[in-house]
Amino acid sequence: MSKNTPHKQGSFCWIDLGTTDAASAKNFYGALFGWTFVDLPTGGGGTYTMCKLEGADAAAFYELGPEQAGVSPHWMTYIAVDDVDQMSARAREFGATILKAPFDVMEVGRMAVLQDPSGATISFWQGKQHFGVGTTREPGSLCWSELFSTNPTKAGAFYAKTLEWETSSHDMGPMGTYTLFSRAGEGKQGQIGGMMAMPPHMAGVPSHWLTYFAVADVDASAAQVAELGGKVVMPPQDIPNIGRFAIAQDPGGASFALYKNAH
Repeated sequence: MSKNTPHKQGSFCWIDLGTTDAASAKNFYGALFGWTFVDLPTGGGGTYTMCKLEGADAAAFYELGPEQAGVSPHWMTYIAVDDVDQMSARAREFGATILKAPFDVMEVGRMAVLQDPSGATISFWQGKQHFGVGTTREPGSLCWSELFSTNPTKAGAFYAKTLEWETSSHDMGPMGTYTLFSRAGEGKQGQIGGMMAMPPHMAGVPSHWLTYFAVADVDASAAQVAELGGKVVMPPQDIPNIGRFAIAQDPGGASFALYKNAH
């Protein structure tokens, strides 16, 4: 998928990292995923760093500014919408809090930042010159987005109403109930993400979206995370008949997951 190809409404289309140390992030993710980087000035002395995977846009970095004092390093998840103003109004109608009303990002696109009813932050993106990631599900690229929610019932209803996502619940044994999100009318082919209730060991953690990156070998990548100064929060483990994953943090403390399909 080229960067000039629009993503379907309701798709996860982009991710960027707000960090306190962009140079450290480059060293870490460049070694881990094979990314190369292009720094773009944003005005006022700021820089937005595009992360490239074999020439395609995979993600971006920026350094958290003074106006974001107290905000921890984090990956932001973006959802493609056809009309960000209309969808932001719709999200508010169904219980979202609008943190940043729709605004233009130069000539590149238009976006809004909101908080779903369970407290998770998400961005809507209406692409103009840039539509989002140019590659997915290849090693080093976005492959899945997952919501850890303190109120999955309320959150699931919100996304179903706002984005018309279809939901299906699955008993994952000790992991509890896992909800799959799919674009309307597309069935299994339209599966784009999931949701689970906040686990007991994460009590007190606010609702949040977790970005999954595809890798060729979860165990090898997890070992590399530690070697590069990151932290493995959840060691590699299998999801029976589905895949293998691990959860990690980069040196700045931003969380993300590593994943490989079983088949």
